[in-house]
Amino acid sequence: MSQFSHLNQQGEANMVDVSGKPVSTREATAQGFLVVSDEVITAISDARIAKGDVFAVARIAGIQGAKRCSDLIPLCHPLALSKVDIQFETLAEDNRIKVICWCKLNGQTGVEMEALTGVNIALLTLFDMCKAIDPGMRIEAVCVTDKQGGKTGHWKRDTV
Repeated sequence: MSQFSHLNQQGEANMVDVSGKPVSTREATAQGFLVVSDEVITAISDARIAKGDVFAVARIAGIQGAKRCSDLIPLCHPLALSKVDIQFETLAEDNRIKVICWCKLNGQTGVEMEALTGVNIALLTLFDMCKAIDPGMRIEAVCVTDKQGGKTGHWKRDTV
């Protein structure tokens, strides 16, 4: 059984020292879904959400979330992200909105937490902007789908 990297020999929480790790290009992709009503799908496609362009606002929020990950998640390293990309796909047949966040940097630690934070903040922003129409929306299936770089190389989720 592998040991938790964020615990020291005394079992106390600590930030992992990555200073000895080589710098490499690291990327991670995460995704999640917002399950919504027909009314939300229609209001978004007709640009009738009172708070404005939901995808534009959620994109900016997701990017900001990824950049601020270390302020939100204890023991995460502050990272100099070189790219954050947030994409949306409306899946009207399933009454879902898919959010994908891709993060990249040249560094000594991975960007999975940043990608997950970007997805979650974008999803929460969509929820906030649409809750007047459908307070019963739900966020589901948030996960890392792909990561590259570092000693583990390339990892890809088999099923999403």
